[in-house]
Amino acid sequence: MISMRAWSFSIGRLLGVEIRIHTFFLLLLGLSISYSSVSGSTGIRGFALWLLLLLAVVVREIARALAAAWYNLDLRSILLLPTGGLQQYATHEATERAATPAIGKRLGLVGPLSNLLFGLFLGAVVLTVAPEINLFERPWLTPAHLLRAFIWVNLLLAAVNLLPAAPLDGGRIFRGEFSRSHGALKGTRTAVGLGQIIGILLAIAGCILPNMWLIMIGGFVFIGSHMDDSNLLLHSENDPVLMRDVMLTDYSTLSASDTLEDALQRSVHTLQDVFPVVRGSNLVGAVSRQGIVEALQSEGNGYVQGVMTRSFQIAQSDDSLVKTLRRIMAGQGAQLVPILEGNRIVGIITPQNLAHSMGLLNARRRLRQQERTD
Repeated sequence: MISMRAWSFSIGRLLGVEIRIHTFFLLLLGLSISYSSVSGSTGIRGFALWLLLLLAVVVREIARALAAAWYNLDLRSILLLPTGGLQQYATHEATERAATPAIGKRLGLVGPLSNLLFGLFLGAVVLTVAPEINLFERPWLTPAHLLRAFIWVNLLLAAVNLLPAAPLDGGRIFRGEFSRSHGALKGTRTAVGLGQIIGILLAIAGCILPNMWLIMIGGFVFIGSHMDDSNLLLHSENDPVLMRDVMLTDYSTLSASDTLEDALQRSVHTLQDVFPVVRGSNLVGAVSRQGIVEALQSEGNGYVQGVMTRSFQIAQSDDSLVKTLRRIMAGQGAQLVPILEGNRIVGIITPQNLAHSMGLLNARRRLRQQERTD
């Protein structure tokens, strides 16, 4: 979830739940418009097809949110992906309850069933109102016939999510059942490995047929499984990940007395999105690049101390990454976590650098394991 969230952006809040959309959807938008142009339709119809794909994901996530409410699982956010969505809960207790095999299986079935029933309902309505429309005419997903495409995208989304591939619904169900007899870590690792194999097979099948949608789905499944593979590090008991293992040590700070224009100018020369704010050698706040820009646009030039947030969570360099993330998620989340040794700041953690560091750390540990076995 950490890696997925790092490549997403918020589109608002609904009933207190943050709705985020993954940048994969922007890639999907480009593919839909390109496919529409190649098939002889207009770009507008390609955009409409993309909206229908997004709506099919929204249908399943509404059903899953209602199921979470039924089990008294308070949602913090929903991350929309082309193959479905990921839910983040407001408390660690809710996260653990949702991961239990019994509740996890039921929550995993809600998404595919909602798309299946919705697709069948739409098909029945079309056959009743316009029986002359051939719903089985191929291609099923085409911008030339959006109504038929909307029916099939729901049915196909249901079918895809029943595959036993992490992070799909079927993968979560498989992981829960496998974990009962083999343990949570082995269950997760098996689901991840199976997900990567299924992703590759779908992509190969798409190349052979050829079918752009199969290639796309296979790519999304493989990438999602790879991200889950990186997150396995969080659950390693024999070699736990500490904050110093993933913290960013080459970073920039801003002074509380810096003007916003000076701060913006300095931020141009770094990829860092959030900056620790210091007064002398003391850490006094944090400010984002976006916060600086918005303050300049709305209020004009001022000082960093006027727009910085003074409420943030900190961690020590030898703290467990798992425990720290749980503590942060139990609060209000964080865009920046300063890492201290005593009272001295020695590094920072942001969602973006965490995703990158976890991937590299996972690769390094795999190489070490391979060297030990050779």
